[in-house]
Amino acid sequence: MKFKGSLEIKKPRDEVVKFFADPKYLGEYQDGFSKKELISGEKGKEGSVSKMYYKDGSREMELTETIITNRLPDLFESSYHHKYMDNTMKCIFIELDDQLTRYEYEYEYTRINWIVPRLMAILFPGMYRKQGEKWMKQFKEFVEKQ
Repeated sequence: MKFKGSLEIKKPRDEVVKFFADPKYLGEYQDGFSKKELISGEKGKEGSVSKMYYKDGSREMELTETIITNRLPDLFESSYHHKYMDNTMKCIFIELDDQLTRYEYEYEYTRINWIVPRLMAILFPGMYRKQGEKWMKQFKEFVEKQ
């Protein structure tokens, strides 16, 4: 499954990218985010691997992030591994003018390896799209309030 979208943020590109690139802001727009720990490589650099931790009520989730490409402020690509699924994310930041930035994003789920998420993907494919769109809208709202 692949999802694409874009949104315009009423802030300069450098400011948008500053909030995107700094993990201390993840909890501001990603529901349940608790922390990110560097496992190997150099923080924010291509090839670096980090663990990301989320909590939803009593349920906890751990993702492994690997940065594929980091050419910010233009482009960022990464992959995410969970025991039940893998996905990739590509983000492009385009300066439309000195106070407006287009944030283009693309998510692709490349592996779903458990019956419940697989059924959800078949029966309700929009569920995966909605989660990504929700976080993008929350990111836009967060950045525009700064």
